[in-house]
This record gives sequence, C-alpha cells and structure tokens, in this order.
Amino acid sequence: MPHDGPSVARATVPRRFATADGRGAFLEGDNVAGLDELLRDGSGSVTLAYLDPPFDTGRVFETQGRLAVDGVSVAYDDRWSDRAAWLEALASRLTRIRELLAPHGSVVVHVDSRTSHYVKVLMDELFGEENFASEIIWRYRRWPSKTRNYQRVHDVMLRYRKDARVEGRWNPLYEDLAPSTKATWGTRKQKAVVDATGKRVRSMSEDQESKGVPMGDVWDIGVVAPVARERTGYPSQKPEALLNRLITGLSNEGDLVIDPYAGSGTTAAVAWKLGRRFVTMDSGEASREVVRARLGAIGAELLDDPREEISKDPRKEVAA
Repeated sequence: MPHDGPSVARATVPRRFATADGRGAFLEGDNVAGLDELLRDGSGSVTLAYLDPPFDTGRVFETQGRLAVDGVSVAYDDRWSDRAAWLEALASRLTRIRELLAPHGSVVVHVDSRTSHYVKVLMDELFGEENFASEIIWRYRRWPSKTRNYQRVHDVMLRYRKDARVEGRWNPLYEDLAPSTKATWGTRKQKAVVDATGKRVRSMSEDQESKGVPMGDVWDIGVVAPVARERTGYPSQKPEALLNRLITGLSNEGDLVIDPYAGSGTTAAVAWKLGRRFVTMDSGEASREVVRARLGAIGAELLDDPREEISKDPRKEVAA
C-alpha cells in the first residue's frame, strides 16, 4: 500500500554483513536506521554519498528470474500517498547524510526529469544554494515508446558539496577528442599563440599528448542491456560505467563511499573494484541476495554479522 512518509519511528537496528577485511558493509533494514548507525560511529567520515532513491513512479517494481524470494518477486514499492510524503522521506535521509559528509565530501542524488526540480529546491534548503556543484545529465538510448512527445532518454544527477569553502575531492576526467580535432591536429596538446594585445592569432601543437577534453555535464552512457554480463535481474539497475565515473572523479582510493539505496549493488561493486571503502544498505531480501552474489563474484564476500569498523580509514590504521 502507499507509503505515508518516512519510517523513522519504525526503524530498527539493521542486520549487518561485512567483508572479511572490513573494507565494505551491507546493512539490511530501514536505511534511516542504517544512517543513524553510521552517525553513532561518527559524523564527517564520508567522502561521497550516492542516492538512487525510488522515483515516485506510483509502481511496484519486481525482480526477474532467480531473484524471486519465497515466491515473492517484489523488489521495492514506489507508491506514495502524495509527493510531499516522498519528499519528506528523501529529506530525512539527506539530513543524516549531510551530517555524515566530510568537509571535502559530496552527495549525488539520482532522479528523473519529473522530480528533479522538486529535489533541487529541497537540496538547496538542506545543503545551501552556495554548495550546489552541478546538474549532470545521464543520456541513454532505449526502445522508443509510443507518445506524442519527445522521447524521454535522460536522468538527472544533482551534486552538492558539504562545504564549498573547502577544497573538495576532485579528480579531473576527460573525454576523447572529437574526430575533426584529431584529423586536424592529431592527439597532441594544443597551445594558443597570441599577439602583443592578447588576441589569439593561431594554434600550435605541443609535444605532449592530450588527455582529451575535460568532462562535461552531459554523459552518454548506455543502459544495462538485457544480455549484458553485469545484468542481475534487479529492476532499475544502473550501469557500472556510470558509477565508475562518479566514484573515480569524486573520491580517492581508501575514501568511504555510501549508498543508502543499494538495489542491485552497483555502487558497492564499483567502489570495491576502485579500492574505496563502502557502506550500502537496503531493506529488501532481493537486494541482499543480489548484492552478496555480486560482491562474492569479485572477491568481496560478505560475512554475516561481523563488527568491523568501516568508518575508519585502514590506511591511517597502518600508518599509526
């Protein structure tokens, strides 16, 4: 049945799974309780928080194939009494994440074009307009639908800094040079030659190879194809290429990345491969099973109820 709002009062201590080396954890249960547990461990420890919440679609999403649990194929229920209840639930999570973020940290909220403007206003209020960093458009291709309108082929990711006055995590990413640029100038760096007045008169090639064009805020990345190897059967699964770009650009090796809506476990899998620590959480059995299987396949087996402290940076422990 439709949700009435955040489940703060009903939140219970989540069941905990963690990797043997303490570099990652999955908390099974209400993500409000999961975030509260992280707050008890200490605020200010998270470099990147990525949220891919329900989109307020009014639908019940089902798993596919082997992910059905005890004959039930529901992955998550995205029905709400009204949009205010959906926004209130999201706000309760974002308020906690704001406290968890390190001063150099970022939060990225992944929504669609129907709700992005509501979420933008909400995040302006919670994080401050001055901490808005970017609106990233994820453009993808999919089977066209029958509609007397332009095809919807993008999602929106809103990025906010914890504190814009602090130098944040930032690893520049680059896109390939345009074919026309390569045809004219090759793959070497270009340098502008100016006259005495500062006016550009020509360009010249340098000996150093170009890294490419600095990454823009419109990303063309394909959705997970039905026959792709990374396909899990969990609905609304996001491609690893998308999370790879976010985690690489906005965190360093050893940093802590969290995702309170684990879903298919893409954030956890990519964070592990990139040498980040992670905490992810979800209340669904289907999510738990697919995340455990997905992480186990890459050597990050989740063990039942160990108590490693994920909030500590293992590099600092070794240095000490």
